[in-house]
This record gives sequence, structure tokens and C-alpha cells, in this order.
Amino acid sequence: MKITNVILSGGVGSRLWPLSRKSKPKQYLPLFDGKSLFELTVERNKQVCDHVLVVGGKDNFELSRALLVGLSYQEIIEAAPRNTAAAIAFAAFSCDLEDILLITPSDHLIENAQAYESAILEAVRLAKEGFLVTFGLRPTKPETGFGYIEYGGNKVLSFREKPNKETAEEFIKSGNFLWNSGMFCFSAGVYLEELKKYEPKVYETSKEAFIKNNEGFLPEEESMKIPSISVDYAVMERSEKIRVVASSFTWSDMGSFEALYEYISEDDPRKSGTNLMLGSDKKVEFLGVNDIILVETRDAILVLDRKYAQDVKKIYERLEKEEPNLLA
Repeated sequence: MKITNVILSGGVGSRLWPLSRKSKPKQYLPLFDGKSLFELTVERNKQVCDHVLVVGGKDNFELSRALLVGLSYQEIIEAAPRNTAAAIAFAAFSCDLEDILLITPSDHLIENAQAYESAILEAVRLAKEGFLVTFGLRPTKPETGFGYIEYGGNKVLSFREKPNKETAEEFIKSGNFLWNSGMFCFSAGVYLEELKKYEPKVYETSKEAFIKNNEGFLPEEESMKIPSISVDYAVMERSEKIRVVASSFTWSDMGSFEALYEYISEDDPRKSGTNLMLGSDKKVEFLGVNDIILVETRDAILVLDRKYAQDVKKIYERLEKEEPNLLA
């Protein structure tokens, strides 16, 4: 039995447009002391895992490869994005059934290594007992951009969708809600059993595609038969084998410019009062405005009020229809 870090790297980072593009999504941007979130994910988890397995898309697997030079790893390259239930199934099919999978997105920023490793060890212990484990983070504010987990001890009482501000405040006050991190830990065999039980079509079509992979590259025709559904909806919110590890490490999904703003230190020259400038080497002055983020790239400028950071995705979705060249 080995512990495998399954790194999911297929996201596009739509809420960080125009910095994040399809040709170079946010997890590959060297925004963190010259390193990318992908690199930090690999470094962090090699301390507790025996093996690395990257599940990514055909559009950016070369970006992953460039950052893994000199390391031993395995890769599965999807012909088309089919969401996380299938992505994790591919990883499970490629491992021994008793292997423990630590599922981590490639675009999270995590600090406090000691608390992180402690949470991982607890999750591995529960996974060895046959449970599907999710990681919940103790919330520090009424965040509306995350899903929540209602819990008691290691038991999950309910999963909640991204709430509005009032509901998020109620969650915080109650003291028994965690942010849903999107990280998981379980054995390959238990995951496949539960996937087959709750989403047999996802299981069967993913298996068919995996069997026909060519040196890790999955076939497009078989892949398009796989229902696109998240692991949360497919298994985690339905299985009776769910457990949660309430964790205290510092975590962010770095999914918005608000998250970047909070990460960047107050003495960083890119900050001016409560305003922030990203992507430009020009001199930028802010006058008479607060909480503004200005983002400049070679072909686009985005100006937003920080409280609308989650809505950048709406711009991305509109451009996908009107000006897709601006997303490339």
C-alpha cells in the first residue's frame, strides 16, 4: 500500500481573468515568491506521500511536465474536461485498490505545515478504516465563495452550497460549520465502490475510457460519453461512509482577486492604501477611490471593486461567447 498524491490540475481559473488564461491557468502563474501554486502543491505533499499522480487536460499537460522535471511521477491526460468524479476515477483505476489517495487541487495555497501534516495523518488513518474523508477548514469570516460542511466530531451532518452573506454569518455564529476545501482522502477501492453504487454510468464510462488510454492519454470518443459531475454530487454528498477532518492550517483556494489581495502583504509596492495593481510595470496612482483592484495584461484591463471579485467569472463566461480570443 502506498499513499499517492493525486493532483487535479484541469481548472481554468476563470475568476482570475485576465491573468489566468486557458493557455496558462492560475495554478501555473509564478505569483508566490516566484513559484506557482502547482509547484507549491507538489512540494507540500511530497512530505507525506510516496507518489505523485497528476490528472490534467490536453491543453496544459506540458506546463505540468515542465514543473516536474527531475521528479518521479505519473500522469493522466484528459481529452476533454469531465469534472472531478471522473478525474478521480481515472486516478483510482491506475492505482492498487488498497492504495490511499490524497486528492488535492493544484491551485490551493496552504500554510502552517505542521497543522497540515497532522490533518493529513488523521485523514489517512480514517481512510485506512474504509471511510471517504473530506477536509473542512475552520472559517475565519463569513465567506460566500465557498461551500460549507455542517459537522460534529468527524461526522458530516450536511453539505451546504455557497451561501449568501446572511446565511454565512449564521454558519459562523453556530460554530459547527467548516469551509469545504475540495480536498479528499480515501482508498482507491472504496472510492470506486461508492462511485459504482451511486453513479454507475460515470463508473462504467470512466473505466472504458481509462482502459483505452494510450500512455496516459485518454481517448476523446470514449471520454465524451462520461457524464460531467463533481465528486461532491456524485459521491461525497450521498455516501454513508463520509468523515471530515476539521483542520486549522491556513488555506485559500486562491480563486479570486480578493484572495490575492489578502495574501499580498501591506508593504508590497503593488498595494496603495486599500487598492491593488497587478500585472503592470507602469506607475499607477489611485485617487479618491478605495478597495479597487486594477489588472493589466497585454490585451486586457480589468478594474473591479474588491467586493465583486467573485463576479469576474461572469465576465469570463460572457467573453467565452463574445470574444473567446481574450481567454486564450
